[in-house]
Amino acid sequence: MAVVMKFGGTSVADAAAFENVARIVASEHKAAPVVVVSAMSGVTDSLLNATSIAATGDAQRAFASLESVFKRHEVAAHELLSESKREEFLKQLRSAADQISELLELFAQKPSDRKALQDAVVSFGEILSSTLLAAVLNERDINARQVDARRCIITDEEHTCATPLMSESTTNTQNELRPVLEAGIVPVLGGFLGATKQGATTTLGRGGSDYTAALIGALIGVSEIQIWTDVTGVLTADPRVVPHAFTVESLSYGEAAELAYFGAKVLHPKTIHPAIVNAIPVRICNSRKPEAQGTVVGPLSNTTPKTIKAIAHKTGVTVVQISSLRMLGAYGFLRALFEVFDRHRTVIDVVTTSEVSVSLSLDEAGALPEIVAELEQLGTVKVEKRQAIICVVGEGLRGTPGVAARAFSTITDINVSLISQGASSINFTFVVSEERVQEVVTRLHEEFFATKGT
Repeated sequence: MAVVMKFGGTSVADAAAFENVARIVASEHKAAPVVVVSAMSGVTDSLLNATSIAATGDAQRAFASLESVFKRHEVAAHELLSESKREEFLKQLRSAADQISELLELFAQKPSDRKALQDAVVSFGEILSSTLLAAVLNERDINARQVDARRCIITDEEHTCATPLMSESTTNTQNELRPVLEAGIVPVLGGFLGATKQGATTTLGRGGSDYTAALIGALIGVSEIQIWTDVTGVLTADPRVVPHAFTVESLSYGEAAELAYFGAKVLHPKTIHPAIVNAIPVRICNSRKPEAQGTVVGPLSNTTPKTIKAIAHKTGVTVVQISSLRMLGAYGFLRALFEVFDRHRTVIDVVTTSEVSVSLSLDEAGALPEIVAELEQLGTVKVEKRQAIICVVGEGLRGTPGVAARAFSTITDINVSLISQGASSINFTFVVSEERVQEVVTRLHEEFFATKGT
């Protein structure tokens, strides 16, 4: 059985990073790897910025803003490839630049098509990185071939956040990848990309390269999905907040999904679902320290003496409270409330209720004014911005009393505005002011992970 190896943007940031990836792939060559790669770090942002400039009507300035993007790929090719392979890649780079220029002109001229055109523009980040990586692997005597992910992942027509059509994607992926693998060739795909049934380029949303890796793994039945990033697995907390946070050796699918959803950036939340359905382990590794043991995410995870596995947090949260005496003894109130958010396609993170009020948190509050206007027809609305969600996760929470009390005893001087116990009993979640979040996470980590192994 094959393995999927996904490399993020920081793992292919420059020539040295590409060289390092080639060594890692070579070490797994006997395991029949399928490689999924993101765009070089920062390239997707640059392409999106170019579309924003083009939207003002200045396509020439938009294209000029990408000069450094093309230069980075050119420099990497000069450092990594022999003359013949370099000229071949540079020809493809020039072709990509011409196509991007044409797309940006259309972007300026056709506002109604901009989502589809945006997908087409940003796709070149992954197309170029996968083309370059395949060339680098071949240069290092690893028989590799770039495979266009758009021929594998077939999606609906929801541009910028498309949903894969599983039946069509299964057939296409099997047809595209099986012959390549059986020939002993390493397929290299750009992550994040798909195409409609009609062949129009789509993208799976930011962070979608992890999703691509999981989908490919599920569709061809691999033994393991490896996510290679710039940290050694999932850590007990964000290392930018807790510098001495350490790697969690194993997580259940449920634990990993909770951590991913509530702010752990290592693993994209959508990645978990295809792995769960097919019981495929997901291994998170550090491309800068390939020898280090990462985190394995699988169907089962043992509890630990510390009870909890990790602490995640997410800032930029908005809390909305709706109070109404109409809730007393009434049915249908919550349905009417949630239908407001459904109409505005706004996801709710955490919910708590009492007899006469409902409090909930929103990660994306772009439609908040319209939402509040509708909610005020149901009751009194109070909005608190610049809040943060903290999520404490661990299978040990299922049967261990007093964990929440222990956690809250460390922050008795900090106001907690919303508390929720996860329905799965493997997490509890609460909201504090954004300005206090680092302090709270640090205190909790000290309480539960004062010394590794204790």
